[in-house]
Amino acid sequence: MSEFLVVTGMSGAGRSTAAASLEDIGWFVIDNLPAALITKMAEMVELPGSEIQRVALVIGRGGGSTGSDYFEDLPDVLDALRENRRSVRVLFLDASDDVLIRRYEGTRRRHPLASGGVEESIADERRLLEPVRERADLLVDTTELNSNQLRARIFESFGDERGAEHMRTSVVSFGYKYGIPLDVDLVLDCRFLPNPYWVEDLRPFSGLDAPVREYVLNLPEAQEFLQRVDALLTPILPSFIREGKSYLTIAIGCTGGRHRSVVLAQALSDRLSVHGQPVPVFHRDVER
Repeated sequence: MSEFLVVTGMSGAGRSTAAASLEDIGWFVIDNLPAALITKMAEMVELPGSEIQRVALVIGRGGGSTGSDYFEDLPDVLDALRENRRSVRVLFLDASDDVLIRRYEGTRRRHPLASGGVEESIADERRLLEPVRERADLLVDTTELNSNQLRARIFESFGDERGAEHMRTSVVSFGYKYGIPLDVDLVLDCRFLPNPYWVEDLRPFSGLDAPVREYVLNLPEAQEFLQRVDALLTPILPSFIREGKSYLTIAIGCTGGRHRSVVLAQALSDRLSVHGQPVPVFHRDVER
């Protein structure tokens, strides 16, 4: 049985980068397929003799359709695809309106809907895509991500061959000064810990470096934090799986996202990985 991934979302939020990243890790990528042909394409992929195992359908405004017609058809198409295929996941890429506007102004591209100005077109697209967004298994907000960081998220989330019967758990570190990630399920705050930034010898380092890691993990309250979070998550992860959740993203934040949260995100990942599944880590703000 082939595995299908539908990649969609706001124009300018990174669909092209996601498509190229998926192709790099072995997915068979089909870009901008009209909605009416998606089901037929899926049937062709699963014909006897087909060697295609993982298919990524990157969906924007399909050829031959007006933007509104195409987006209005998408929810029914996705529902039909899921009813007839065991492994179908939906990745929705989003970004803040301000960032989308800046990206369009920077490239001087014409928005696919072109219903008026860029701001009006983005608002129309967001409204039309809301039913699709509600069907997403994984939401990735690219507001604070550059193309390399988005590629890393794609590799972490879709770089293996496990089916949808497994839940992919990941951990993200971030800095509150840059905003809470919008695409996470659980947010944990570790700003109660002493900040290595105020230790002169540690300031030049990040949580990826041994001196900072040892400093944070040697704090008794850091160890208690990890133990309590592990005790909280271990019994509820199977419940998420039973409810059919495909992805769970846990965010740990400190002030700047460079020291404490980086150390604890990695430590939490190590603890959760012991329970049977690898837990990738993404450090959103460590290079800021």
